[in-house]
Amino acid sequence: MKKILVVDDLQENIFMLQDRLEKEGYEVISAYDGKTAIDKALNELPDLILLDVMMPEISGIDVCQTLSTNPVSSNIPIILVTAKSSAEDTKTGLEAGAFDYIKKPFNRVELIARVNSALKLSEAHKLLLESEQNNTFSATVVTTNHKIKQPLTLISLSSAAIKRELKKEEVSRDAILKRLAYIETAVKEITDVLNHLNSIKKPIFADYIKNIKMVEFDEKKEKESD
Repeated sequence: MKKILVVDDLQENIFMLQDRLEKEGYEVISAYDGKTAIDKALNELPDLILLDVMMPEISGIDVCQTLSTNPVSSNIPIILVTAKSSAEDTKTGLEAGAFDYIKKPFNRVELIARVNSALKLSEAHKLLLESEQNNTFSATVVTTNHKIKQPLTLISLSSAAIKRELKKEEVSRDAILKRLAYIETAVKEITDVLNHLNSIKKPIFADYIKNIKMVEFDEKKEKESD
């Protein structure tokens, strides 16, 4: 069940919206002022917020701006509800981060249509983000496996060679030092790969094999994408 936060300083307005939304099968939580609205949005993470613009102390525009710039709540769509109808008012609300704008008085059909539209687009955005995160994770795994397999193999071979050398009656110090140098080089290569991955802010994907991607390690391309 989708959860909707309704914010209005007038109790009768909240009751009216709550009645209409609950009849459509939505769970409704409410707030009567800006501060409470921000707290509930951050703590309960509703799927949508219906926010009155004209409120004392903290206006709906300020609440909208606060929530839209907070990483925790920035993906929650906000529909501003107001009696103001000028183009400038609409522009101000949208610039503050609102998804949509409903003018009072509104009818039930318009309200539900806009709510459904906002929720559908929000759900599509969530699926897109999840897909991007999964792709990034998969590409990182492929990249890490590809980049560190050779140095790990070198470490394994060098370790085995050292063990064989230590079993000899006459141990060659130079042979052990040579293998240790190989291990140090391999460790540095692995560390460089991990540091590089950790420093990437916006990954660029490159074809690996068939439909499998890996993270691009070309620093010039990374800088061009910034």
